[in-house]
Amino acid sequence: MIVQPGRETAHSTLQVLAASLRPEQWTKNLLVFAGLLFGGRLLEPSAGLGALATFGIFCALSGGMYLANDIWDRDADRRHPLKQSRPVASGALPVTSAAAAAAALVCGGVAAAWLISVELAAVAAAFVLLLLLYTVTFKHVVIIDVLTIAGGFVLRAVAGAVAVAVPIRPWLLVCTVLLALFLAFSKRRHELVLLGDDASRHRPILGEYSPYLLDQMIAVVTTSTVIAYTVFATSRETAERLGTARLWMTLPFVLYGIFRYLYLVHQRHGGGSPAAMLLADRSLLVCVALWAAAVMLLMYSPLGR
Repeated sequence: MIVQPGRETAHSTLQVLAASLRPEQWTKNLLVFAGLLFGGRLLEPSAGLGALATFGIFCALSGGMYLANDIWDRDADRRHPLKQSRPVASGALPVTSAAAAAAALVCGGVAAAWLISVELAAVAAAFVLLLLLYTVTFKHVVIIDVLTIAGGFVLRAVAGAVAVAVPIRPWLLVCTVLLALFLAFSKRRHELVLLGDDASRHRPILGEYSPYLLDQMIAVVTTSTVIAYTVFATSRETAERLGTARLWMTLPFVLYGIFRYLYLVHQRHGGGSPAAMLLADRSLLVCVALWAAAVMLLMYSPLGR
C-alpha cells in the first residue's frame, strides 16, 4: 500500500495537534459532574446528557486554551527542561495551525454551550476570558496567578450546576476553591524545585515564591480543605438536602487522598501535573474512585438513609 506524502503529513499534523490539546488534563473537567451528583439528578437521563455535553464543551475549551497558552509561551517553553518538547515550542506544530485550531475549538465550544442555554454560554465565555487573562497577564502576578487557576476550577463546577439547572451552593464553591489552591500551590512548588536557580529566568513570577512560602500556603489550604469538607459532610443542612446523614463516612477517602498527594509532592517530587499524577498513581486513582462510589451509594441507595 502506497501512502501519499500529503496524506501522511496531514495525519502526522493531526497526531501532533491532538497531543497539544493535552487530553490527559481533561480530568479537571470532571468537576462539571459535581452539580449532577450533589444536585440529586444523577439518575435522570436528561440531566446526565446535559452534564456529559458540558464536559465535552469544556474539554474543547480547555484544549483551545492550552493551544493559545503554548503559542504565547513558546519562547519561554523552549528553555524549560520538560516543556521544550511541546509541539508548538519544538516546531512540530506550526503556529498558524495551532492558532486556527484554538479559534475553532473555543468558538465551537461557546456556540455549543449557547445551544444548551444562554447561562451556560456566559459561563463558558467567562472561562475562556479568565484563561486568556491568565496566559497574557495574571500568570505574572504573585498570588493572583494561583487564584486565577482556582477560578477556572470554580467556573467548571458552576457550569456543571448551570447545565443541569441545580442551585449553586456556597459549599461547592468553597471546597472547589480550596482544593484548586492546594493543587496550584503544589504545582508552583514542583516548578520551583525542578528548575532550581533557573526558575526565575524561565518564569519571573517564580522568583516571588520560595519552597518555604509555598509549604506554608499549602499547609493553610490543606487544613482549610479538610475543615470545609468535614463541616459540609456533617452539617444538618447537608443531611436534609442530600437525604443522607452519613456523608461523613466519605471523610477517610478525602484525608487519604490529600495526604497521598502531599506524599507524592514532597517524597516523589510530583505535583507538576495534577491530572497526570492522578492517572499515574494507582493509589490516588483508586481513592478518588472509591470516594465517588461512596458518595453515590450514600445519596442514591438505601444505605445512606
